[in-house]
Amino acid sequence: MHGRPRKAPKPEDEAASSAKAQKLRALQTQFFSFHHNKIYTKEAVELSAKLLEINPESYTAWNYRKLAVEHYLNLPDCNPDSIKSVLDDELRVVENALRQNFKSYGAWHHRKWVLSKGHSSIDNELRLLDKFQKADSRNFHAWNYRRFVAESMKRSEQDELKYTEDMIYANFSNYSAWHNRSVLLSALFDKKAEGFLLKEKVLPEEYEFIHQAIFTDPDDQSGWVYHLWLLDQTVTTDSPLLASSWPGHGSDVLLVGDRCYNGSAFSPFSALHSDSGSFPIVLYFNQPVRGVNSSTVTVECGFNKNEDLLWKPLSASNSQTARVWVAHLKVSSSDLHSTVEVSVGHTKGIISTRGFEYSHPSMLSFKVHVQPMERDSSQVSVAESISLREENFKVYGKQSEESIIDSFDQLIIKNGHETTASNWRFEALAKEIECFRELLSLVDCKIGKLTLARLLKAYDAMSYPFANKLVHSEEVLELYSDLMKLDRTHYQFYKDERSIVLLQKVTSSKGSLLQHCFQYKDSVSSAICGPICLRLNNLSLSRMGAFEKLLWVQMLDLSHNELQSIEGLEAMQLLSCLSLRNNKLRSLTALEPLRKLKLLRILDISYNQIGDHSIDTTRYVCSSPLSHSVGSELNRDETVTSDVALINNWEAFYIFKDFNLNQLDIVGNTIADEKFKSVLVKIMPKLKQLDGKLLD
Repeated sequence: MHGRPRKAPKPEDEAASSAKAQKLRALQTQFFSFHHNKIYTKEAVELSAKLLEINPESYTAWNYRKLAVEHYLNLPDCNPDSIKSVLDDELRVVENALRQNFKSYGAWHHRKWVLSKGHSSIDNELRLLDKFQKADSRNFHAWNYRRFVAESMKRSEQDELKYTEDMIYANFSNYSAWHNRSVLLSALFDKKAEGFLLKEKVLPEEYEFIHQAIFTDPDDQSGWVYHLWLLDQTVTTDSPLLASSWPGHGSDVLLVGDRCYNGSAFSPFSALHSDSGSFPIVLYFNQPVRGVNSSTVTVECGFNKNEDLLWKPLSASNSQTARVWVAHLKVSSSDLHSTVEVSVGHTKGIISTRGFEYSHPSMLSFKVHVQPMERDSSQVSVAESISLREENFKVYGKQSEESIIDSFDQLIIKNGHETTASNWRFEALAKEIECFRELLSLVDCKIGKLTLARLLKAYDAMSYPFANKLVHSEEVLELYSDLMKLDRTHYQFYKDERSIVLLQKVTSSKGSLLQHCFQYKDSVSSAICGPICLRLNNLSLSRMGAFEKLLWVQMLDLSHNELQSIEGLEAMQLLSCLSLRNNKLRSLTALEPLRKLKLLRILDISYNQIGDHSIDTTRYVCSSPLSHSVGSELNRDETVTSDVALINNWEAFYIFKDFNLNQLDIVGNTIADEKFKSVLVKIMPKLKQLDGKLLD
């Protein structure tokens, strides 16, 4: 355990262990007999105590004792003295069990249960805890129990904060004490207690405190974990903010009815092809929120009633909390020119996962121009194949570049009210950056480099809305590159972080974005919408990010990267054409974010690793397997059981059944044999091309 080598047991140890096991089996046999027959005599209860002294992890024995206590408390002759006697016996049994194993979940839980009855004194509990915490000052069970006792005694958070400080000074490497300190400070901040009303007064002192631990022993991780919590407290605003939206404020949206936009006075950022006569309104918040509905977000326009709009969260789970929310606005073909006003948060109800209200109301206004087009039947031809290959692109002309530049500023919402409020945050981050640069000049410390990268990244993210550039991006990229070489164990984590920083750099300025914007052929195809293709290919990306700046993208080339996940791509509601060719996607369930892209028509997932692995482990990377939504919305009335091929390919069915693709490329994956392709054709009857071949 914890890196300690196993030693071969001595003969006398084996004999003692065998005797203990035999005694334990005999006790268990007799105990289960009492338990099943609901016998709560003194002899039966004492036997359970003997069993728990040998094996404190016997949850059944603890539950039996709870039943026995309830039995005694409900006897007709029960009085206050007998109640106290019964509960005191329980506390003694727990204490004896904890002496055998003071990390026993069952024992600590049982002690809480006894005290919650309200008939026992808790005055002795802190003294008992002192004994256990001297034996192991980092025992998180004892710290958890201490929080319970402190709350029961109505002991103030300030007193407990002083206690954690004493414990930390006794041992800097006390993870549990640092964690308890973060819990206490969070409670004091939430209560806005005296002396803790403003974070800018408290956090600088906490930074000074943690520096003592980090500079004393840079290789000890406990202080670094607490520093990461302090950094989160520094950069995270309490109230959620609207980070970006589509359509952008002040923009003009050209909605083309039948044929794609092709060269007009309108920005290619805002031209959209729509078969359904509607378009999405996308709101992207800086943190997950709930409560986005027709009451908290009002949309005023001449062709749609606000109450008819249904706002939906876009997240990987089935949660009603998300950063990104979308509603589809139906457009009237008779109203060719309209103004739409979107009011966000003027009515309370939008709340973050941390319980804070959206307190900075926003107003967005944009114009919608409808261009209905009738297609002559003589012009209908076979479907044109769309290929995002190098030879199919050309660089934008000067006029097109100017239209992109004019539209770029409309994409991001600048929250000017944060400028003053963030001054102390800038100062705190600047001091920390200076501090850790000094530390790294003295020692070569991996976690120090990681912390410096996080600080620089946080500083740039906070200053970007005002400075319109990322000052430290090159340094951060270099730090993550060094970490990928120094610490191969966490190589993938560093690579993912580096990928996000690289994407933030690419999308941080008009100039850097233009280097990745290309025009597809002559942009006359009715299968694609808008002439811009954002090409983020060959960047060694292993993870996607910066979605708040990519809401406008309709054509996206992510080919020849190292993506294993495309989580977050569901925010890009305008995507109609997507290439994921030559990546490292390992399963069909990795495509789940695409199910929420209702405008997606062309998808290339060729030459990935789909089918290489018999078990899809990527779905369990999320917080819980239960939060994965593949198949969770199963309609029991759907008659798929009659088709054996669909039953055997249920993941393909649930991933692709809601797609409205015209063109799909899947060649080069292990799963892509002829049998599987025939299944795809059954699932998607509207599919016109598969791996470059026209379908009947």
